[in-house]
Amino acid sequence: MPVARGAALPLRYSRPVSEREGLEMETLSAFAELFRRQLELSGVTPDESVVVLSRGESFPRHVDASLAAARGIGATVEHVRIGSAGPDWVGLRTIAVPELFEQPSAVEAMKAADLVVDLVFLLYAPQLHEILAAATRVLTAFDPQENLERLFPDRSLRERVEVAEELINGASEMHITNAAGTDVTYKLNQYGVVTEYGFNDTPGRWDLWPAGFLLTGGDDDGVDGKVVVAPGDALVLPWMQFVREPIEFTIEKGRIVDLRGGVEADVLSEYLAGFNDPDAYGVSHIGWGLNEKASWAALATAPYGSIGMDSRSYYGNVMFSTGPNIELGGNNMTAAHIDLPMRRCDLYLDGEPIIREGKILMEQMQPR
Repeated sequence: MPVARGAALPLRYSRPVSEREGLEMETLSAFAELFRRQLELSGVTPDESVVVLSRGESFPRHVDASLAAARGIGATVEHVRIGSAGPDWVGLRTIAVPELFEQPSAVEAMKAADLVVDLVFLLYAPQLHEILAAATRVLTAFDPQENLERLFPDRSLRERVEVAEELINGASEMHITNAAGTDVTYKLNQYGVVTEYGFNDTPGRWDLWPAGFLLTGGDDDGVDGKVVVAPGDALVLPWMQFVREPIEFTIEKGRIVDLRGGVEADVLSEYLAGFNDPDAYGVSHIGWGLNEKASWAALATAPYGSIGMDSRSYYGNVMFSTGPNIELGGNNMTAAHIDLPMRRCDLYLDGEPIIREGKILMEQMQPR
């Protein structure tokens, strides 16, 4: 209904400042309780020390919630802030954490802690290996609150991920196919396995909350074949979207030698070329998802700040990745990184079927 000229416009209701502040405090309190549950699951006790690592003013609610949670348990807690103010996403756009070279005291503080709540993303920082060698537990956790709550982990997920870890550790070859044309083989003689089940009570280990998958790497010159990413598969790095056209990677001796398809393949080709780095074409980690709480479709409605953990973790996906492999102990430190979780793959270890058309066959890895 039009409003007559000169008439007062109808007022929109807005909560008083005190009420808004009350809701914010209530939400933060719930977030702190969620972090407390996580820290307890991760084995934090009153006689332990916790460092919360952040960059500038990024993730202030995560900082406040994790600090409050650690204090609530009775642990000794320290907030270590590196770098300068910047957007929350900055930690995902750089592979290394250059500020740690400039602030060695931050590394020493983490080495002295029992647990680090990582709001920076240490996985590809060279200093992470030094921190873990000091028996520190590291838990990365900067997804939005609703994702952290919806995908909250349990010990059953850990058990199933560790069953998969044993399978990979006992195999010398992984073979992956799909109906789109994927036919690629990974020789598994060089690298170990990184497990991600969303909490961390093991000294000298890193994990990511939320998660629910595992990864390994093929030998540096031991990955050969084709990976064909099909429409409906997910691209979660370097940006997040569903793939609309087939993307075909040809791989020889662990390197991408051809990348073709439609517009998305053209963009990825230009993305890789833009680094002017031969290591950008290296094949990185490979693995599969085991989290039945995670959703393939979640990418379509992901809240702001999501980093695609549903796509990486959903049950039965096989994730093909390119770029850095220092998280596995490798030497590739390129900043070029592509993550492509794929649906409906077949995966074999030493010729034995593990996944068939996205269905995990082994009962010990199935939800219970």
